[in-house]
Amino acid sequence: MLVQSLRKLSSGALRPLLSQGAEPLAAAAAASRRAFSVATNGDTDGAIARGADGHILPHGGGSLVSLMAGSAAAKAARARCQYQLELTERQACDVELLTVGGFTPLDGFMNEDAYRSVVDKMRLPDGLLFGLPVVMDTRNDAIKPGSKVMLTFKGQEVATLDVESRWTPNKVVEVSQCYGSTSLEHPAVSMVATERGPIYLGGKVTGFELPQRVFDCQTPEQVRSKLPANTDVVAFQCRNPIHRAHYELFIRALDAPNVAKDGAVLVHPTCGPTQDDDIPGIVRYHTYEVLQKEVQNPRVRWAYLPYSMHMAGPREAIQHMIIRKNYGCTHFIIGRDMAGCKSSLSGEDFYGAYDAQDFAKAHAKELGMKTVPSLNVVFTEELGYVTADVAEAKGLHVKKLSGTKFRQMLRGGEDIPEWFAFKSVVQVLRDHQQHKQ
Repeated sequence: MLVQSLRKLSSGALRPLLSQGAEPLAAAAAASRRAFSVATNGDTDGAIARGADGHILPHGGGSLVSLMAGSAAAKAARARCQYQLELTERQACDVELLTVGGFTPLDGFMNEDAYRSVVDKMRLPDGLLFGLPVVMDTRNDAIKPGSKVMLTFKGQEVATLDVESRWTPNKVVEVSQCYGSTSLEHPAVSMVATERGPIYLGGKVTGFELPQRVFDCQTPEQVRSKLPANTDVVAFQCRNPIHRAHYELFIRALDAPNVAKDGAVLVHPTCGPTQDDDIPGIVRYHTYEVLQKEVQNPRVRWAYLPYSMHMAGPREAIQHMIIRKNYGCTHFIIGRDMAGCKSSLSGEDFYGAYDAQDFAKAHAKELGMKTVPSLNVVFTEELGYVTADVAEAKGLHVKKLSGTKFRQMLRGGEDIPEWFAFKSVVQVLRDHQQHKQ
């Protein structure tokens, strides 16, 4: 299927993406690690600026953007549409985050100037940090600046796009700058090369309805209304089911020295498209729902994010921090190799283990947020979960279970140790496994 997709590519600029063998992949991965390596020294925490409601101000210091139109404006916008584009899952996530303000201060898809500025400098034209470009792609050559386009998702009319800018991007430059690689072994490089159309469109978006989903994705305004005011809120990003070690990680984040004693954690998983071998979003959602009921921790809040992963490592860490700031979070947990990925040919990581952490720390002050490094917690026979350094210092017996072994046990119907995974989560995964079979 991939080979067929590649043969259809007509842009000459994409040829360097298609001609890399196994040896250059290792070099490309090493280059990307160097590109995002940042030395950080001293205090990297940003000062938290709060609004009158006691919550952190959105990115840019203004108000949350809302692009949802009233009924009269929506009717008028519909009447002016000349074209219609059916959105992919990824595009639908972008449209939703634009309309509800998750991408504040953006009021639509980036025009060419904003796109080039973010690709080249990770900044909007006014200098404001922004991790990754947000653009609408198409293969429809008839759409020009001045066109008004109806955006549908599974037939549902969700928004319109007033096209202000249209261009043919240099995708090699885009992926090299944003992902530190031009290898198709990188999931986002493959996505840009084989999924995105050859034409990018920018312009203001007017929203009518949010895409209909099996699970509810609350808006930034809704999430903020349920978060405690005048204290710290620590965001935990994940794209997989939460096991015991993950839970220990974000609960212990509340004890970090830069987190207020009455702070809370917002578990805010991405439920849009991720890597091909990740567990489907709907299954992840069900694991989160049963886990909420099982733990019932008053210091933990839950919400779901309609975002599609790029696996962009350091740049994606910045993108996640900006989004979570818009949702009301003051702190962000940066995991080891966050949003990282490996080459399936060479096995090389595209980013260094701590590149995302260092990159986020280096920009935290400017973002006006604080980072909480992910602790390396392990399970020991003697004391249960402790940090790895404590286990080593005390000579404790550490128990391990690899992800591969866990999946084998799941498929084989074997008992999963409770120190590794929650019973409720395991049951959801078993049900999904049986359904697949």
